[in-house]
Amino acid sequence: MQSLRRARAFRLPRRFFPLANAYGSAPAPAPWACRARYGSTLSPPTIATLLRQTPPPLATLQPPSSGETLTLNGFVRSVRKQKRVAFAAIGDGSSLQTVQAVLTPEQADGLSTGMAVAIGGRWTPSRGSEQSHELQAETVRILGENDATTSPLQKKYQTQEYLRTFPHLRSRLPFNSLLLRLRSQVTAQVTSYFANHGFIQAHPPIITSSDCEGAGEVFTVAPEPSQPSEDAFFGSPKYLTVSSQLHLEALAQSVGRVWSLSPTFRAEKSDTARHLSEFYMLEAELAFVEKVSNVMDVVEAMLRTVATDLQSSHVGKEMLESRERHHKEDDTCVSHTVLAQRWQGLVDGPWPRITYNDAIQHLKEAIGAGTAEFEFTPGEGDGLQTEHERYLAETVGRGGPVFVTDYPRNIKPFYMAPSNEATDEATDDAQKAQTVACFDLLVPEICELVGGSMREHRLAELLDSMEEHDLASASTAHVSEGSLQWYLDLRRYGSGSATSETSSASRGGISGATADGLQRSPMPGVGRRNHMVLQV
Repeated sequence: MQSLRRARAFRLPRRFFPLANAYGSAPAPAPWACRARYGSTLSPPTIATLLRQTPPPLATLQPPSSGETLTLNGFVRSVRKQKRVAFAAIGDGSSLQTVQAVLTPEQADGLSTGMAVAIGGRWTPSRGSEQSHELQAETVRILGENDATTSPLQKKYQTQEYLRTFPHLRSRLPFNSLLLRLRSQVTAQVTSYFANHGFIQAHPPIITSSDCEGAGEVFTVAPEPSQPSEDAFFGSPKYLTVSSQLHLEALAQSVGRVWSLSPTFRAEKSDTARHLSEFYMLEAELAFVEKVSNVMDVVEAMLRTVATDLQSSHVGKEMLESRERHHKEDDTCVSHTVLAQRWQGLVDGPWPRITYNDAIQHLKEAIGAGTAEFEFTPGEGDGLQTEHERYLAETVGRGGPVFVTDYPRNIKPFYMAPSNEATDEATDDAQKAQTVACFDLLVPEICELVGGSMREHRLAELLDSMEEHDLASASTAHVSEGSLQWYLDLRRYGSGSATSETSSASRGGISGATADGLQRSPMPGVGRRNHMVLQV
């Protein structure tokens, strides 16, 4: 009987009311007749919700009223002990702000910075001006000890290089916990954008037999060396994925629009801030896209939506406040003013678009006019260096994003379609055949943020491109382990003719470290396709 009544407290469905009343229980109370206790095992109070920086985690929970009793879990940020009273600043990572707990000297005895504690007490108006309320402690429990004298994390300023030597501890610092919340919010915003635009989330494999970029910069997956090589675990070489875009191509044929956010691995032998061995990459595939400009429209709309939401969010405002405070300690970090300008640059539009050839000409004119000097001289057929991309973003993009399109064929991956086959805007077919329908989105300082392309949908031309990129095994007649033969099957079975943009569908994609690639190509069975990839 007690268990039945307890279920009624959780609002038993109406169809069970007669059964419950038959056992003598009271009618269910009206929804407004009871008020949910602030904090529970499922949803304990956080500093962010206590200070009303974010909505309560459950719709039924209400912010605590003055005098209400609650328990706060967190870490001691600082302790100030006086003769008759003590104050402890408690943080829990949900906010840059802390809650002040007012303690007796006996309660504060033994407390030190870094300890994990649970403090119960009354939520009362604060006499100070830094926050509206404080916690008048009634009980103090030390959940985890901390030796403040030997702890790697100290209250003094510590460089990021030093903190990277303690990756298991550095996330406890307020700024690093802010980065986690910022990343979580941006991920949620991107997820919402794709869901609202008809994309289906997919989970492509991490272990694969393919090097989709063809660069050979892959990590091989192998069992313990004690196992003989002839008895390889997978039976053939397998790698950690460098991109999921080819796998998403196959999935897009069934639902039209797919996306994923997956770990990506690159074995690039470059120890720089711009090269990571592991990062997360968001990739998406769109069917029935006509032109590469359509993909750029999607990228622009997505990033503008995310940036707009970030500007108005509490975590975004906290990031700007933190940058302002940290810039005074370390002038090498990005200032809050510059960061705000970057976000505004993503919000403003439309973003200019320039071809690769025009970009090279722009760089050469800058050198000739003496307005710019580069370590690497820009030349036709060469990739753009970081210094070139930075200059284009500052000048052509006017301090904001700029798209650079139609790169030379010889410096791009095998799957990209020629410009004259992927766009209806070609004016010089001979010149367009030497370029591919692709683009990079450049932004100030960061440089390449997003990249993309149309893909070659014709089987014969795709085979030729693979041969040109030294992917000879791809031309074999049958599917074999460790080859891209399965990718050719996407063209071999049901691929559209793609003799014109309107007779076949297009596929698009986005990829990048913050966003590093938007590629698009035709899809088998439906024609051309477009692919998007976004690295985060």
